[in-house]
Amino acid sequence: MAVVLPFKAVRPNRLYVAKIASLPYDVMTREEGKSAVAGNPLSFLHVEKSEIDVPDKTKSDDSIIYEKAKQNFIKLKKDNVLIKDIKPCFYVYRQRMGNQEQTGLVGLVSAAEYEAGKIRKHELTRKDKEEDRIRHIDTVNAQTGPVFIAYRSHETLNRIIEDIKNDTPEYDFIAEDSVSHAVWVVQDEKKIDEIKKLFLSVSVLYIADGHHRAAAATEVARSRRKKDSSSEQEYREYNFIMAVLFPSNQLKIMDYNRAVKDLNKLDTDKYLNIIGDKFIIERDFREKSPRKMHEYGMYLEKSWYKLTPRKDSFDEDDPIDSLDASILQNNLLGPVLGIIDPRTDDRIKFIGGIRGMGELEKLVRSGEYAVAFSLYPASMEQIMKVADAGKIMPPKSTWFEPKLRSGIFVHELD
Repeated sequence: MAVVLPFKAVRPNRLYVAKIASLPYDVMTREEGKSAVAGNPLSFLHVEKSEIDVPDKTKSDDSIIYEKAKQNFIKLKKDNVLIKDIKPCFYVYRQRMGNQEQTGLVGLVSAAEYEAGKIRKHELTRKDKEEDRIRHIDTVNAQTGPVFIAYRSHETLNRIIEDIKNDTPEYDFIAEDSVSHAVWVVQDEKKIDEIKKLFLSVSVLYIADGHHRAAAATEVARSRRKKDSSSEQEYREYNFIMAVLFPSNQLKIMDYNRAVKDLNKLDTDKYLNIIGDKFIIERDFREKSPRKMHEYGMYLEKSWYKLTPRKDSFDEDDPIDSLDASILQNNLLGPVLGIIDPRTDDRIKFIGGIRGMGELEKLVRSGEYAVAFSLYPASMEQIMKVADAGKIMPPKSTWFEPKLRSGIFVHELD
């Protein structure tokens, strides 16, 4: 049973939506963020990534950053750039990137269900990143970006959402990265009730992306409940998390690749000889990017190789051990290259597949990295299988595209 509720979104005046909508705060550096907002004072990055608006030498955890986010948010509302719906609504959000199209429902999910494991995760969160979002949500008094959630496709829900898309959208624009975004506002109470009831028949929700947002929102809810003695606390806005919920069969996961700075004091011949114990090595891999599971590209000394793990190197029946990211970590990155903890080791870099194979070649040719690996994307079925088993995927196993835009929907906590 999944509790999914409508809410009164703070959202852009239609005239400004294309200028406001921004990529998420965590897909760019501070410098990239400053560049992205150049000439655009309305960009929601001024709220989501407010460190771009404070002095350069400000520490990353300085309270001035969160106060600046609050000030910027208040100003957007005061200037009527952002407006708030007068009654709770659902919102249908469609994205198109090339041939990829995905349509989700924007609403609230329960922090209590997240705590109870009914909203399942597949990644660990980092304490520093979680603390950053806790302070941001608490200071701004709002969830400024949605959690990306998947559910197993539901025929009746699909039909209702497709019917809503026959109406004229509230927003319809193409962002600077050529991704198309359209939003429909669902105000009809009968449709709202029907959607709520149908989600009660959905047994499990899965976090696809936004683990830090979900964990931070839940911690804020937990903290505020302790301070709230009202008998109405159960219904407070802070107990719910803003999310976009997508049928799992619509989602596209891209490869998440790796580059390592050195060969752990091995020369090339010795390195190739050692990894040959666990992988079949083929030279001149012209495709560069794998075409199926359990296949890897490796770029080394200006040459591409194809690696295929030997059958005795992993357990095909284990939901974690059989992941391509795990196979590479357990048989090569860890034992051969010495990357024991990829979450903290600064010798490894993770590269989203949207950057292409050229980015891997560039890193190695620069001399800063010795070797790079291209991986086949994980599937939603693999993610859900891991989450259902209560396990955690290796770090940087999934890269979803297109990214949800921030600033189109904001959930205020009171």
